[in-house]
Formats: sequence, C-alpha cells, structure tokens
Amino acid sequence: MPDTNPLREKAVKLRALHRPGQPLLLVNVWDCATARILESGGSPAVATTSAGIAFTHGYPDGEKIPRELMLEAVARICRSVSVPVTADVEAGYGASAGEMEATASAVVEAGAVGLNLEDGTGDPSKPLADLTLQLEKIRAVKAASERAGVPLVLNARTDAYLDRIGSEEEMLAETLRRGEAYREAGADCVFVPGVTDAATIGELVRRLACPINILAVAASPPIGDLAKLGVARVSLGSGPMRASVSLLQRLAEEAFTRGTYSMLEGILSHARLNQLVA
Repeated sequence: MPDTNPLREKAVKLRALHRPGQPLLLVNVWDCATARILESGGSPAVATTSAGIAFTHGYPDGEKIPRELMLEAVARICRSVSVPVTADVEAGYGASAGEMEATASAVVEAGAVGLNLEDGTGDPSKPLADLTLQLEKIRAVKAASERAGVPLVLNARTDAYLDRIGSEEEMLAETLRRGEAYREAGADCVFVPGVTDAATIGELVRRLACPINILAVAASPPIGDLAKLGVARVSLGSGPMRASVSLLQRLAEEAFTRGTYSMLEGILSHARLNQLVA
C-alpha cells in the first residue's frame, strides 16, 4: 500500500477543485498515454473512464470487466502522473456494502483519491439500484476512507436522466430525492449524466445545494454557461475514448477506400508522445 500522506494531500487538493461556478473540467482518460497528455496540457486532475478502460481490455461497459483488471489499469495511470486521480468504479463491483468497502480500499491502494459510484443497474425492469443499498455503499466508501486515512472524494452518480426513467417531472423528482440522500450520506459531489437542459441543470444546482457534476455531450451547454449555472464539475466520460476510436475508424476507411491518409496530418509526433510517456 502506498504512503498515505501524499494521497491525503492529493485528496484534499481534488476536493478543493470542486468549486460551484468554477467547474473542474475532466477530459476522461483510459491509459497512461492519455493521462500524460492531459497532465502535460495543464489538467489539475485526471479522471478515468470505466467504459474506456473496459473497451480497451475487450469488455463491454457495465461491470463486465473484473474489478482487479480495472484497478490494475487505474494503478498504472496513477503511477504515470503526479496530479490527483479519480477512478470510475461503476457500481463498486459488488452487491453489498462490504464489497463496496473492499473496492474503495483497493482504489486507495491503486493510488487514486476519488471515485465515481453509480446507481444504474442495466436492468430495464429495475433500472436504479435500491436506495437503501446505495446509501450503505456510500457509507462504506467513507468508512474505507477513514480507515486508510485518505479522504476519498466520492462522486455519487444517479442515472434517472441518463436512462430516461419517467416523465421530465419524474426524472427531476427522483434525481433530487437520490441526490439529497447521497449528499446527506456523505457524497462530496452528485453526478447527473443525461441532463443537458440549462434550466434543469440550474434547478438541480440550486436545490441539491452541493457540488454538481454534469456529463458533457455535444448537446450540452458550453463550459462558460455551466459555470454561470453554478456547476462544480464537468466530465466527458467515455466520449474522448469513443472519439479516438471513431477517428481510427474514419482513418481506416479512408486508407481502405481511397488509398490516402490525410487524417495523419497534424497529429502528435512519435517523438513527442515518446517523450510524454518516458
């Protein structure tokens, strides 16, 4: 297990970066090269994408990748950068508070100082996890933090909007119900992916009265507008990884169909990337 003193300092730094109205922008990474690129570009913290890591290892998203393999990837990323790292650990890789505590402890052992915890189940018949269990998981994360002496920054995610559960009024009500409960249980930030409407985002910020994380997609308001709404954190999720793969797909199509390689113009040089990861 790493020396927890530097991790405590990183955890405090990461928490301080969550300032409503001055959002922490996280362009999520999935390996050491992408983490180094973000750090070298001035990002004050690095966030992993669980989907991106899973895809890279040949697994679909949704906790199909083994916990050990996910956390091995997180550990490599943590070793490659000096800034705080927050890890997306999906729903915690376990159906109990005890398993959640084990995952949180493993996150610290990997060198990360924050984690995402989602309540989506992937089950259409019951798309959101039982609220009582989710609160137990949040408390388990806090217990693991205290035991390790590292105040993990817990970003509690609720998927009512992402999974479009009910009407607009029902999605808002369920998000508020869960967000308030997560906040009271000890979550440091509430993550609401799937919402892009500025008025709704503003209402969530006002009524939850805690740091709010928005998932940026093409239809999302610009960072400046999200700052004015009081958002504290903006993340891109698996978008950057999927954008990279999409570029590869288009490059391959051009090469196979036209025999040209125009998309290789202006790319990061071999020497620069080699220097970044050295």
